[in-house]
Amino acid sequence: MRLVFLILGLIGLACAAQAQMTAAEFDRYTRGQTFYYGSGGAAYGGEEYLDNRRVRWSFLDGQCQSGYWYEADGLICFLYEDRPDPQCWSFEQSDNGLVARFVGSEPSTELYEVEKSKEPLMCLGPDIGV
Repeated sequence: MRLVFLILGLIGLACAAQAQMTAAEFDRYTRGQTFYYGSGGAAYGGEEYLDNRRVRWSFLDGQCQSGYWYEADGLICFLYEDRPDPQCWSFEQSDNGLVARFVGSEPSTELYEVEKSKEPLMCLGPDIGV
């Protein structure tokens, strides 16, 4: 009986462990889609994945940042117009969608896919003063 529980436990661990996505897998899964991400049970942000590895990110406040992504050392790194430093993440595909883990000196952030849509990200125009 112990052997059965051991085998079931190992199968569960094997199913839970997902391999990190390659750049080609990530591109295939995300291109032409808008993903909405959550963290810790709350909405975190959304990213629209465009052609040629271009992206548009928002913290869902209507303000969007354009950028692009590239692969570096097995990670998916993003550069945005307002940030000169790359933001690198490891991505895995789980049964429930993407799981992203930030790689850097800051405390680790883990995001998970909440929704995927073909609709573009909602971005307001630039603030215009009087």
